[in-house]
Amino acid sequence: MPILPIDTGRYGTSEMRRIFEEENRVQKMLDVEAALAWAHAQVGNIPWDDAERIMAAASLKHVKIERIKAIEREIKHDVMALVRALAEVCGPSGAYVHLGATSYDIVDTATALQLKEALEIIENRLNDLEKILMEKALRYKDTLMMGRTHGQHALPITLGFKFAVWMREIARHLQRLRECRERVLVGKISGAVGTQAGLGEHAVKIQELVMQKLGLKPADISTQIVQRDRHAELICLLALIATSLENFATEIRELQRPEIGELAEPFEAERQVGSSTMPHKRNPETCERVCGLARIVRSLVTPALENVVTWHERDLTQSSAERFIIPEACILVDYMLYLMTGVVANLYVNEERMRQNIALTQGRAMSEAVMIALTKKGLSRQEAHELLRRLTIKSEMEKKPFKEVLLEDKTVNARLSEKEIDEALNPRNYLGTALKQVELMVEKTRQERKNRGLNG
Repeated sequence: MPILPIDTGRYGTSEMRRIFEEENRVQKMLDVEAALAWAHAQVGNIPWDDAERIMAAASLKHVKIERIKAIEREIKHDVMALVRALAEVCGPSGAYVHLGATSYDIVDTATALQLKEALEIIENRLNDLEKILMEKALRYKDTLMMGRTHGQHALPITLGFKFAVWMREIARHLQRLRECRERVLVGKISGAVGTQAGLGEHAVKIQELVMQKLGLKPADISTQIVQRDRHAELICLLALIATSLENFATEIRELQRPEIGELAEPFEAERQVGSSTMPHKRNPETCERVCGLARIVRSLVTPALENVVTWHERDLTQSSAERFIIPEACILVDYMLYLMTGVVANLYVNEERMRQNIALTQGRAMSEAVMIALTKKGLSRQEAHELLRRLTIKSEMEKKPFKEVLLEDKTVNARLSEKEIDEALNPRNYLGTALKQVELMVEKTRQERKNRGLNG
């Protein structure tokens, strides 16, 4: 009976879960064994007829998982159980199965095959989210909202600017992922301790042929295992992606608070239930799920880093941890990307509430604009800052619109007309290069997508 929520189907997409199902992993290991036999035949180490029988038999159609497990229960070695099960169905040709190889030639190369499929899905998810963010950045380029620092009103920005910032964060993850793939998607056929001694005089060619057959790069040099700095880099990257998604989700959660009410994740009003007891609730539960799962993904970084440490040329401490961390990291990050793409694509935007919230501080959030205007009229920056600091406090304490306080002040009156004060207090006049930055970043992203072979 399934126990973990990935196994029950609660978390994860069917595409990604399939990659890490036992059947696919075993088939990938059989694929490596088949490629090894083919490579041996290519260099003349074994007869072609035997290689062809091994290649034809290296399938779950012939090698049953139940048989592999039965052998493993007896001999207590999972890879050797697979080797014996394959050899059984190959007849006399089974004598050549696993020739010159060690267990982790098969396991590490099979893992690379799984990761090749998994990273293609994750890259596609990142591409999809990047495209949605690009569209949102343009759509809301001019949508005025209050920028916040320390949770307090700071200066006006636009919603499109916020989306453009997220878009470029995703663009960097795509760049990291494409670079990381070059180091992660490698296999090895190097035998015990990595010297290739059991593979004979054509050992280097055999490794090259196997990887060519499987569509992987050969590790440049390895011990009895592929060095785990490669896997650790990938898990760290997936944790970084997860954390970015949590950052986006947290912002949406904050802006969905009733007292802010500017954004909200989609809610199916016809059917969706927000609370088991409070009918009025519309909880940001998808964004909260993303935040919770990000904690799990980050927790996988520690064992991934610890797996880099190995006794001499090989020990087994990595094995048990990797059976958890690699599938979990890939499945959860893919699922989080799927969720956040849906949230952003269908995000509820309340522009009227954004305008209302800008007005909450009665103009005080434009104090920097007034300060800059005063410096242009001869007041020193420090004097203007201190003056505006005192006037904003007065406006807040007396609950008076900031404009009234400014008009009453002699120093301000002596330098700025009412029209100039109005211009300084208009949020649209103090967006700096925000709109231009959105346009530039969208164009940059569009060009990068074109270079990746994508349209739009």
